[in-house]
Amino acid sequence: MWRRSVSALPQGAAAPRGGGLPLTTVLAFSSTAVPLAVLALALGVFLPRYFAGHIGISLVAVGAAFTIVRLIDIAFDPMIGALMDRTRTPIGRYRPWVIAGAPVMMLGAYKLFNPPAGAGEGYLIVWLLVIYAALSIVSLAHAAWASSIATSYDERSRVYGWMHAVGVAGAVGLLLLPALTGGRIEPGSGDSMPAVGWIVILGIPLATALCVLLAPEKVAPRNAAETFDLREYWQALKRPEMVRLILADLALALGPGTTAAIYVFFFHDAKAFNYAQVSILLVPFIGAGLLGAPVWAKLAQRFGKHQTLMGATVAYAVFQTILMAIPKGLFLPTALGMFAVGFTASAFVVLVRAMVADVGDAIRLEQGKEQTGLLYAMVTSTQKVGAAISVGIIFPVLSLVGYNAADNVTNTPDAIFGLEMCYLFAPIIFVLIGGACFFGYGMNAEKHAAIRAALDARDARDQAATA
Repeated sequence: MWRRSVSALPQGAAAPRGGGLPLTTVLAFSSTAVPLAVLALALGVFLPRYFAGHIGISLVAVGAAFTIVRLIDIAFDPMIGALMDRTRTPIGRYRPWVIAGAPVMMLGAYKLFNPPAGAGEGYLIVWLLVIYAALSIVSLAHAAWASSIATSYDERSRVYGWMHAVGVAGAVGLLLLPALTGGRIEPGSGDSMPAVGWIVILGIPLATALCVLLAPEKVAPRNAAETFDLREYWQALKRPEMVRLILADLALALGPGTTAAIYVFFFHDAKAFNYAQVSILLVPFIGAGLLGAPVWAKLAQRFGKHQTLMGATVAYAVFQTILMAIPKGLFLPTALGMFAVGFTASAFVVLVRAMVADVGDAIRLEQGKEQTGLLYAMVTSTQKVGAAISVGIIFPVLSLVGYNAADNVTNTPDAIFGLEMCYLFAPIIFVLIGGACFFGYGMNAEKHAAIRAALDARDARDQAATA
């Protein structure tokens, strides 16, 4: 029964379209995305500058610390994902991991946002390892948990869309702290970073409580086949659908990742905005995910996930080109262009994560085992690989075109043109490669509905036998 081929399932079963979770439950579950998104933004944008500019660690040392930790963290995800898949407790499979990861995340945030006098590279590496490990635990458990509470093809698009939108709201809130506090808290300012840290620390237990107390978790019945087998992990990862998802996720991470690495250079030197305007332009880009994530989820319900994702990659290429064509110094048109690019980019994480959950169902039907944690570990690892190597790809290219990133340096027109071409072509090429990975992708709503019907029937029989 467990080895039954997915291709042998009836293809005419309709995907369930109704009976989804109440919105209040989805929002409570999604609340964990707020501290995850805020910490991701702070770690990627503000903390490197804080340790280099305010604490006094050299730029080279800060860059090396973040790179070393991210590369170590990549190996951590598959191990923790495999452990999650083998976890069974009275309160669920993934809920205990969210609970366990939250206090570790709080400790790491306290140490990084409130470093002692004389903190050096070793201190930074240790506490980055702690907080990235905690982020991996909570984000992996949260994503895998979502696949268990949203089991239908369309409901997964909806739930993952709201998770992304709620996380975006948290990130936008961080960017708007100067306006919300009358300028008393400015992320990136050395004097404000401890206050930012305390906001994060106090928000983690609140978000965790909403999630673990109000969200359900359905755990499949235990069966005799549920033992560790390295060969079956490899079989799961080399499935054609999973290979496509891993490669696509890497390309879709590298695309926006290359623009993030040169974002300040491009908008300051090529588009002639001051540093305050450069920061403000991030708000429409990130904030677009609030609208974009639910819209892409709705489109996926109508047209299918992989078709919608392919369309989003083409739209991204179009809007990235339009953004480049806007004359320099025009703030409002540029802000609208950033919103359009951010809107299309919000589809990438939402739809890939929902598609991974669908593949996880097919694997559980065939193997009789839960492998969802491992599958999510692989796609989060590709995000980390993309973040770690994007700088290593784009900075040497900038050097080749003659761009000088030093302060108070006037670059030649040729160097600025090279910077513009990097900002235009690198993300477009990677994102279109990511979309091309889904030509001929086989998992659709009808096929997944048949898989879920077979899984639900088997789970009901196993539950009855256990009772």
